[in-house]
Amino acid sequence: MSTVSTGIEHKKTLKLRDMVLFTVSAILLADTLTAAASIGASSISWWIILGVLFFVPFAMICAEMGCAYPEQGGIYAWIRDGFGGRWASRATWCYWVNTAVWIPAIYILFAGVFKQMFFPELSMGAQIAIGIGLTWVAVAVNVVTLDVGKWVPNIGAILKVAIFIAIIVGAIVHVSHAGMANPLTMATLTPDWSGSAQYIPAIIYGMLGFELVSAGSEEMKDPARDVPRAIFISGVVIILLYTLGTMAVLAAIPAGDINLVEGLVDTLSLFFGESTAGKLLVLVLGLGALFTFFSNGVTWALGCNRAAAEAAVEGELPKIFALEDKKRGTPVGAAVLMGMVSTLCLLLYGLMSGSNEDLFWSLFAFSAVIFLLPYQGMLLTFLKLRRVDADHHRPYRVPGGAMAARVAAGLCMTILALSIFLFLYTPGSGFEWAVVGGVVITLIIGEIVIRFAENHRRAR
Repeated sequence: MSTVSTGIEHKKTLKLRDMVLFTVSAILLADTLTAAASIGASSISWWIILGVLFFVPFAMICAEMGCAYPEQGGIYAWIRDGFGGRWASRATWCYWVNTAVWIPAIYILFAGVFKQMFFPELSMGAQIAIGIGLTWVAVAVNVVTLDVGKWVPNIGAILKVAIFIAIIVGAIVHVSHAGMANPLTMATLTPDWSGSAQYIPAIIYGMLGFELVSAGSEEMKDPARDVPRAIFISGVVIILLYTLGTMAVLAAIPAGDINLVEGLVDTLSLFFGESTAGKLLVLVLGLGALFTFFSNGVTWALGCNRAAAEAAVEGELPKIFALEDKKRGTPVGAAVLMGMVSTLCLLLYGLMSGSNEDLFWSLFAFSAVIFLLPYQGMLLTFLKLRRVDADHHRPYRVPGGAMAARVAAGLCMTILALSIFLFLYTPGSGFEWAVVGGVVITLIIGEIVIRFAENHRRAR
């Protein structure tokens, strides 16, 4: 399989610990927790069902790809090797632009929680200003080397685990004297398709990201050994905390009252906020949550900008994406462009949304569809490379042989396709035309950008 070098020596800074924390930081998301809990008690069953049918096979596929093909650029390099540069560029464009749109969503979540904790009268304009400020701080983190930048996701992952554990412990104490706000019975735990359809894709969304750390393969000390280990360790931590964390939120707040933006602090306040010490703990945990929202954006930007830069180096995206710091080798061009797109999205969506919750969900649904599309390409690449590059050394393989690999990929592709459809179409309400239109426009812009890069490459 081919690789392309920029001529810049990348520091080997990522150890197993860093990769585990990076992956936990990328996948474990508080916004996914509240969105899933909004389904009600049946969300617990959905975590278990989708964990078996999607999370486990997807993790195994990412582990095989990450250690067998440890190339800078990750998902871009894999799809390029399987289907050529143009399809890889389409996937990378979706991957990159999703992050540019999703970062505003997560930073609006930050601003909403900040408002709830400190300034209840904070205007929507001020919240958007906070989001823009955080976006450019994230850009700055992206242009330092990973030996420095990695500490943002590392600390964010540790804080996330601490917050989830606090919520789980608080729920146990709360239930012992107040009972469950949402009773867990066979009837309530039974999956309810009609009431769950809108938020089931959010659960799948919350299970993606195992491949992200592989975008920095040239900055890993031993990817063949550490990628599978990092994925499996982080996978166990993530699925346990998601499931138990969802139960904890449901213990505190009736499903119908869960606010997608403010639900986390509402839960913490209910569990710990009565005494002075409890209020102090809520403040500390709330501040920790704010940092995790910031680190979420940084983590995804670190991976996606490196994938986009690698595509641009090969001439598959405009060369501005390939601009790198000459000393650090970091993706300055892709990072600055992401900051510009994120800022524009915050300004445009801010004009169209009536509340931070509306703004968060509009950005989340639109970016999610764009985000899910490249994974179909990655899974098809996995199947193709298994067939045409069968003799390639794979330190880890999806167990069970070729048939098991096809079943695992087929399950993941089917569930991803269903999730994409449910982000675009809500049963009982119809298609979300604003989301559909945004997706179509984004894909058209992507084609224009890719063709521009191809024409420029031919002209040289």
